[in-house]
Amino acid sequence: MRIPMRSHPHHPHRGRRLTAVAVSSVAAVALLAPAAAAAPAPATAPAATSASVTMKAPDPFLFQYTFNGHLKIGGGNFTVGGQVTLLVKLNNGTVMFRQTVTAQTHPITPGGAIYVETTISSPCAPGNNGYARAFDHTTQTWSPRLPVPVCQRID
Repeated sequence: MRIPMRSHPHHPHRGRRLTAVAVSSVAAVALLAPAAAAAPAPATAPAATSASVTMKAPDPFLFQYTFNGHLKIGGGNFTVGGQVTLLVKLNNGTVMFRQTVTAQTHPITPGGAIYVETTISSPCAPGNNGYARAFDHTTQTWSPRLPVPVCQRID
């Protein structure tokens, strides 16, 4: 199919451009039409079973804040109803706080949430000389280290 070329005094190539665009459009439609006609009708997908779908649970996480003059550690994505052990250590490995709690549902924190008020004073001088980490006993998973300031007496 050819579109007649029209010449215009100010646009002598306008007709050729129109011809090229028209031919390209017709060719694209011609190429797509057989593919669409040859495509088989969509089959209904079989129902997914729990054995065929594997979803990885989100990694647990921790965050810190000060409450009642103490360092408080919160976290989420633990196993709801499962035991979680929270540790706060100095960077040299000395355990400064340890407590095991049960992860609960929380309206804001996803997954099983923990909120633990430690015995460590807060706030203290700037600088993170320690870290917090929590262990989910159900999944045998550690949270990433959360750098925290651990207040220490200087005598």
